[in-house]
Formats: sequence, structure tokens, C-alpha cells
Amino acid sequence: MSVPASTVLRMDFHALHAGVQPLVLPNAWDFTTAAALVEAGFDAIGTTSLGVAAAHGVPDGTASTRRETFDLASRLVDLPVPITVDIEAGFGLEPEEIGDYAAQLAELGVAGINIEDELCDPELHERRITEIRSRAPGLFLNARADPYWLGSDPQLPDALERARRYAAAGASGVFVPGISAEDEVRALVGAVDVPVNVLYKPGQSVEELAAMGVRRISTGSLLYRAALNAAVSTAREIRSGGATAADVPGYRALQDYIIGGRRRGSGGLK
Repeated sequence: MSVPASTVLRMDFHALHAGVQPLVLPNAWDFTTAAALVEAGFDAIGTTSLGVAAAHGVPDGTASTRRETFDLASRLVDLPVPITVDIEAGFGLEPEEIGDYAAQLAELGVAGINIEDELCDPELHERRITEIRSRAPGLFLNARADPYWLGSDPQLPDALERARRYAAAGASGVFVPGISAEDEVRALVGAVDVPVNVLYKPGQSVEELAAMGVRRISTGSLLYRAALNAAVSTAREIRSGGATAADVPGYRALQDYIIGGRRRGSGGLK
């Protein structure tokens, strides 16, 4: 009996967190960007909640892109690599409803999700994790703790306590964006027995983070912001009469990313 392709990709995604090098996870906001990243050789693709929200003209973190996120996921599963979806803090849903939403994503063929705590009571986030785990047991559940991202005075003990609690509740991995000092990252890695995810910080190298024990490096909204900057810069160059970048993909290349990506994905994973 053959194993469903979606199950294989989920297994692959879990395995990518235990490889020789950390998983470098680029975060996309639309199908074509994701397809181009696959073409560039990345082993898995995540979504960025800020990129998805900004592309639809709404602020990030306002629980307003649940439908848009699901629609994007339904397209990204056409790609031949594992897909993990950022669902903010659950889009304002109750834990049981978040579990149902995660199950729907799993049914699409998504390999993982990322859910943030936004500095809520850790017990609430534990309940979210428990509900997701019970309804979508195969997903790689990345639980985000936000003391360093949203806290005005981040404290390592708070981050460690949240990470421990989320791992014990059933998270597949923990994510503490904003943490970067070597001693603090090493303390986080030593505090849990699940893969640790950090947000890429310009100036860091994959090798340095690997030496600290990090297993996953996310780009977050960086690629979206870089693309926005490049678009505005190119428009300004044109207006000023300057030359545009010679390495910008052409029209046919974008068509190939779209058509080729869908062909490789064989119409989605069910």
C-alpha cells in the first residue's frame, strides 16, 4: 500500500529539522515567490503573516487574513516541497476552533504550522497546542514564544519557561524570534528536547547558528520587505533615467515558475 504524498512530505519536513545543517526556511507571500524559491533549491517553504497581510492591504497580527492564508496554502501545496503555514496566534479563534483550522490545513497537504503566543497566558497557548495536536497529529507544530519579539523588557527565564511548557504540551519545535545572543540561544537549545527555531538576523551565518544548536532558521518578513524595497528602488531608477538591475527575472521566467511549479506538484497533495 502506497503512502500518500502529503504524508511523505510531512515526514520529510520533520526530518529536515534533524539534518546535518539547520533548515533555512524562506517565507513567501504568494505562489510565484514560493515557486521561485523552490527553483532556487530550498527544501521547504513557509509563509509570512506580515507578507500575506500586507499583500492584501491589512496590518499584520489583526486576525484578518484567515481566509487569505488558507487560500494561499491551498495553492502552495501544488509545489513539490513541504509547506508550513504561519497562522499568527490562531486568527482570534478559540483553541478548539484553531484545532479544526489546523486539521483543514493538514487535509490540504500542509506539512507544518507556526502559531505565536503574543505573550498570552502560557496556559492558553498550551491549550491551542493540545487541540492542534489532537486534531492534526502529523503536522510539525512550531510554537512561537514572544518575549524577545513583543516584550518591552525581554527576559530569558520567561522565554525558557514558555518554550519548556509548549514542548511539553506537544509542540514539535519552538520558535523564539528576536533571541540572538549566543549564550541565550544556547540556553534555549539546552532547555528543550525539540528543535529550536530562530529568526535570521543580518550578520549571522548558518554555521554560527548551527554551532549553537539551532535547527531551523526562518527569514520571516525579510524577503517581502526586500522585494518591496527592490520594487520601489527600480521604479525610482526608471524615473531618474538610471539603468535597472540586469539580473531581474524576465516575463518568461516568471511564467516558467508558475507553470513549472504546478507541473512538478502534480496538481496538489490530498
